[in-house]
Amino acid sequence: MLVALSTQKNDPSFSSVWDELKWRGLVHVSTDEAELKTLLDGAPITFYCGFDPTAPSLHLGNLVQILVMRRLQLAGHKPLALVGGSTGLIGDPRPTAERTLTARDTVAEWVGYLQAQVSRFLSFEGDSRARLVNNLDWTAPLSAIDFLRDIGKYFRVGTMLKKDAVSARLNSDAGISYTEFSYQILQGLDYLELYRTYGCRLQTGGSDQWGNLTSGTDLIRRAEQQSVHAIGTPLITNSDGTKFGKSEGNAIWLDPALTSPYAFYQFWLNTDDADALERLKIFTFLTRDELNRLAEAVATEPFRREAQRTLAYEVTSLVHGTDATDAAIAAAAALFGQGDLADLPEQALRQALAELPTVETTPDALLLQLVVDTKLVATISEARRALAQGGLYANNVKIDNDQLTAGDVALTGGVVVLRRGKKTLAGAVVV
Repeated sequence: MLVALSTQKNDPSFSSVWDELKWRGLVHVSTDEAELKTLLDGAPITFYCGFDPTAPSLHLGNLVQILVMRRLQLAGHKPLALVGGSTGLIGDPRPTAERTLTARDTVAEWVGYLQAQVSRFLSFEGDSRARLVNNLDWTAPLSAIDFLRDIGKYFRVGTMLKKDAVSARLNSDAGISYTEFSYQILQGLDYLELYRTYGCRLQTGGSDQWGNLTSGTDLIRRAEQQSVHAIGTPLITNSDGTKFGKSEGNAIWLDPALTSPYAFYQFWLNTDDADALERLKIFTFLTRDELNRLAEAVATEPFRREAQRTLAYEVTSLVHGTDATDAAIAAAAALFGQGDLADLPEQALRQALAELPTVETTPDALLLQLVVDTKLVATISEARRALAQGGLYANNVKIDNDQLTAGDVALTGGVVVLRRGKKTLAGAVVV
């Protein structure tokens, strides 16, 4: 079960949700700050954030936006969660190369996946209930002539060329197609449509999307002679400057089938001390007082890694629920000999095993050979020396017989967890 929406609260020490967003470091760029603060401190408004189905799951960068939406909803404002059935067919321009267009049926399938994911983090009840919208609903009926006459006439090519994403591509070897060049017009149309239909007054998104965000505010100003707003959240990087949320080139997904709860928990647990407190501000609902206490713990007892453990527990529980989080913690403890592997649910054990060097084997395979096959040691001779020194374990039991086989020790599902010493792990699965 996911963390109950009813347990989430904005920090009561802030009288303004705008002030809390600023304190949490969630505003990198925006339209007029004074007007925004007045707007958000006043009567409830409708706002939106868009998510393009360029993959079958959302990732941590998207989670930043979802939590901004949730904070605004908790302050009484009304979210529109847009999943781009039309913009997903094109994709916003990447800095270096043209996107490969995804098949229409696949995009439609991904729209459903993303809508289901977003829905888990927002409330669809009460006065500030959220709505799901799909921009394919208003772009599909448009003819090319209507699009150019009714929308395209408001855009100036000179302004469009100055957008960061466009200018980066124009200066690259790849150039940019008219298709991707037009993406900002489509996103501007989204804001105009939501303004006209729902009275939407604010759009949020990543600061790297600022050119697309302002295409909407500019369009509404030209077409409706009205002023609306946008907030761009900062792109989150690690303290060493590397891109946040990437692990060996792979995104950290919210779908447990793509990034398991165990791997998700471990990602947060491995956060550097220098990054942990900022991550807690952005990704949790802990209050300023609670975060100040954790900051003191980092300063005085960093070896306890309390901030990282709190961060990992809070965010994994938010995304995957407390049961999956507890199972991930138990699996990690059991892998290193602090629990009984046999007591773990098979799914949690397999998730943990997926993060280790693992081989498939047969029931009659010698454990000493598996230790070599998984590269815990280099040779059988080295394996025998480690065994004689009492340094080899199978499923947390010391290997004391060089004739033991995988079938002798395998757990449910044929799992064998191998360990050399205290911390060097590998796995084998009997097939």
